[in-house]
Amino acid sequence: MQREKTVIVSLAMLLCGSMAFGQAGDPVVMTVNGKPVLRSEFEYAYQKSNANGVIDRKTVAEYADLFVNYKLKVEAALEARLDTLTSFKQEFAEYRDRQVRSSLVDEADMENEAHRLYEQTRQRVDSLGGLVKLRHILLRLGQRAPQSAEVQAKLRIDSIYEALRHGADFATLARKYSDDRVSAETGGSLPWIQPGQTLPEFELRAYSLQKGQMSEPFLSPAGYHIIILEDRRNFFPYDSLRTDILRYIDQRHLREQLIEARLNEKARETHATPAAVLEQHQKEMESKDPSLKYLIQEYYDGLLLFEIINRVVWDKAAHDEAGLTAYFNRNKKKYKWESPRYKGVAYSVKVPEDVKNVAKALRRVPFEQWDEVIEAQFNGNGMARVKAKKGLFKQGDNAIVDHKVFKQGSPKPENDYPFTAVYGKKLKVPKTLDDVRQVVIADYQEEQEAQWVATLRTKYPVSIDQAVLATVKEQQ
Repeated sequence: MQREKTVIVSLAMLLCGSMAFGQAGDPVVMTVNGKPVLRSEFEYAYQKSNANGVIDRKTVAEYADLFVNYKLKVEAALEARLDTLTSFKQEFAEYRDRQVRSSLVDEADMENEAHRLYEQTRQRVDSLGGLVKLRHILLRLGQRAPQSAEVQAKLRIDSIYEALRHGADFATLARKYSDDRVSAETGGSLPWIQPGQTLPEFELRAYSLQKGQMSEPFLSPAGYHIIILEDRRNFFPYDSLRTDILRYIDQRHLREQLIEARLNEKARETHATPAAVLEQHQKEMESKDPSLKYLIQEYYDGLLLFEIINRVVWDKAAHDEAGLTAYFNRNKKKYKWESPRYKGVAYSVKVPEDVKNVAKALRRVPFEQWDEVIEAQFNGNGMARVKAKKGLFKQGDNAIVDHKVFKQGSPKPENDYPFTAVYGKKLKVPKTLDDVRQVVIADYQEEQEAQWVATLRTKYPVSIDQAVLATVKEQQ
């Protein structure tokens, strides 16, 4: 339902356009229920709905007819007072406020916030010693490792340390002995580390070393380490981190926090409520960019359009069994299939006797209940004697049906269910509404909508100035 609402609201925005503001020499092209429509509004909507890439492009006259229908439906929604519904007001207010709220913070504000976060981190890191680049060898020890394991690890790390002191290559020994397999692949090399990023014991030793100096073996909660300080530097420059900082702001929803802070700040400055600030900001935005007013109006109309069509056409028609049945019976020829269908069940069983047992169980039982009967009689109490698939099958839909009914192919038997069968009827044309229900519903809704629009055209007066309409340029 939400996807359908999105589609209808988008359609309303296409029909209405987003630049329907009056201009000098902008005549009224039509009047719908006493409400004027300016040529600029209609022309923009027409151009937008018939842009390059649109398959079903309309002439101006054809589009005028669709545009009138759209306006009539909105009038019907207003007359039904759908704009007074709490749900409508809330959804529209959320959309409107999103458009206005987002403009309280621009890209420059986001850049400033990124700089602020960067500077805050830079000052902290540099004041605590900057960044360090290390290589390390780790012999891992669990938190509850027995004393014997710690003794063995200490002997091994001391042995490695002695080899390093006598000229062994650090990277080679890291690849061979380090339990940190990720860094071991690069000879024990670690990425740049900043204060507070690692274990305190590890960090204390790292920042106590001089460039090129190697530590003695030391113990941390992770195990025994030997490290070499390869380099030290101040924090990275802003440009190298800008993209990551902006991504961080987005992931942590900090933009919304900035907007909220800006809104509250303006409320304090003006001694007004946040809602009043938003309303005033909206007016200021609309005075600078009149199209915003109509963009918001489009969404307003689109929500109304969805609600009225859902009530009067979609939902009503989908549940009108008598109307659907009558429509199907009047239009059976319309729903002929190009090829036959098999309405029934395809099933596999463990023992051959159940082929007939299933058919017997389904005899004189309505098609809609077949699944329940099979489950109750053959697959209850933890047993699974039958695997079945019910449906309206065309050739290619089911291997068992293809073989048994359409005489095509041969299904591969399952080990535990080697015996296959079908039960049902082969149909050349649909026999009941349920055979083509979804297609009939769509067609019936379309008919009901056309009838509804016809009544709206008699109810609400519409006049079109053909001379003005003739000045609207056809889409090339």
